[in-house]
Amino acid sequence: MVEEDVTESDCGGCAIRAVVARREFLRHAGIALAALGVLASRARALPVTFVRGDGGGADKAYALPAGDGVAIDKDESVIIARVDKKVYAFSLACPHQNTAIRWEAGDHRFQCPKHKSRYRPDGTFIEGRATRGLDRFAVRGEGDRVMVNLDLLYREDENRAEWTSAFLDLAQREK
Repeated sequence: MVEEDVTESDCGGCAIRAVVARREFLRHAGIALAALGVLASRARALPVTFVRGDGGGADKAYALPAGDGVAIDKDESVIIARVDKKVYAFSLACPHQNTAIRWEAGDHRFQCPKHKSRYRPDGTFIEGRATRGLDRFAVRGEGDRVMVNLDLLYREDENRAEWTSAFLDLAQREK
């Protein structure tokens, strides 16, 4: 059962929902994903692909991206982004109101379609109603796979040190 704490925000009467059961939210996020409309043909700077993680439990394995790009696992609501030899795993939900974010290839950024919060490819907050960067999952490399721990999700404002270090440095692996 999902427990919710609903409070009014300063967003013109929209309610902010803090969903305790993250996986329950992720199951319902599939509807929002249908509205993404992100096609690989639209992506110029970072191509977009749709993927599915392997493995059970908290850890999901994804193929290590061969080049810069964005991969979305709709089933787990995870974004895998490779940018400048670094790999990040983000929650697909905007930290403002849990709306599924989308990749804006022409502007080389993520954006929330609901209130227009914008984020750099590394998940850093640029502007909008959100007050922090995209939530990052803990990641580690294992051969040619990136392992994403779905139970370790870091918020920039609450887990600053973990959030800052939650990426896989491919340049370091090449040495």
